[in-house]
Amino acid sequence: MITQAVAGNKGKKVRSDCHIEMEICNSGGRQIEIQSKVDVMFGKANRELINDILDFYNIENVKIQMFDTGALPFVIAARMEACIRKIENTDKAFLLNIEDFNTTDTLKEQQRFSRLYLPGNSPSMMLNAGIHKPNGLILDLEDAVAPLKKHEARFLVRNALRSLNFYGAERMVRINQGERGLEDLKYVVPHHVNLILIPKVEEAQQLIDVQNKIDEIKEEYNITHPIWLMPIIESAKGVLNAYAIAQATPTVSSMAIGLEDYTADLGVRRTQEAHESNFARNMVVTASVAAGIQAIDSVYSDVSDMKGLAENVKTSKSIGFTGMGCIHPRQVRVIHDNYAPDMVEIEKAKKIYRAFIEAKEKGLGVVSLGTKMIDAPVVKRAEKLIKLAIDTGKLDKDWINIGD
Repeated sequence: MITQAVAGNKGKKVRSDCHIEMEICNSGGRQIEIQSKVDVMFGKANRELINDILDFYNIENVKIQMFDTGALPFVIAARMEACIRKIENTDKAFLLNIEDFNTTDTLKEQQRFSRLYLPGNSPSMMLNAGIHKPNGLILDLEDAVAPLKKHEARFLVRNALRSLNFYGAERMVRINQGERGLEDLKYVVPHHVNLILIPKVEEAQQLIDVQNKIDEIKEEYNITHPIWLMPIIESAKGVLNAYAIAQATPTVSSMAIGLEDYTADLGVRRTQEAHESNFARNMVVTASVAAGIQAIDSVYSDVSDMKGLAENVKTSKSIGFTGMGCIHPRQVRVIHDNYAPDMVEIEKAKKIYRAFIEAKEKGLGVVSLGTKMIDAPVVKRAEKLIKLAIDTGKLDKDWINIGD
């Protein structure tokens, strides 16, 4: 029988976290020791929270030693529960109230220029990530979490979905592969996640399995809000099955490519020029467009090279991608600036749309701009670009009534 457990992180570079060592005893009552630099300000509240959690689980005899580096209540609660559920045979969840700003929904087709990866077991990297204004924040349960830490990361990610201020960013979670990923869903679906990323997808059935599990959990908790899926293609097999994956379920909003794993699968080195991944990237874009979803490019791994990132985004945009991942906040602005339409594109789109409006007002069946004929797909693309320019603040929403 297990009577001891630990959870959390400690060390000189650890902040906004806590490390809890817990031992269930036969007697002695509650012996709680807290080492904290902020004990004067928050010690009383932290002890009250710990006792509330122990009351919830009916634990009377326990030794707890907590090393605190400024952990917020949702972090302390996650670390406590991780310990208790290692020891006790219980599925009871100690939940803090969900914040109103974490109950908003998102749209299938909304802008997803950037999504910022955050390790799911590192609270310090989560706390202020939203102020950099990425379109999405990904709480990562997969590659960014060590295998021995995955159990406790689930509780932290769950609590973050309820308590963390995302500053308007779409609330995303990347789950693990296979059965572990299906188990992860129990910790994220009931807590108003907006989008779930599924790693290393090679077949449509993987998405169907995820969707079936989500539907099961939604029914159990009477959840009606949408939860979107973003499969990540990371192998040769996944690339060849990209179209089937893209249309596996109606909840697939977007499809991403992960080039680190893809190039490893090919047995080649990932290069700056990216010639080795041209086929895969074009396949993902083509499959996404054919399925009517967004194509999302891989991360750019050199966080110090902003010029290289800008060129990478321009190339990505020219291929047909509509967004990409980022692994450092400083990448967000560069990604947004270079995916957004430039003034040349905007002016061309305005001319096309004005020509369309004039032809429509005159009852003409054919739209022309100068000596060129304009067909419906071109007009549709111009409308989409104008909307994007308005959404990104590069064009006034009343531009049609404002003179050049």
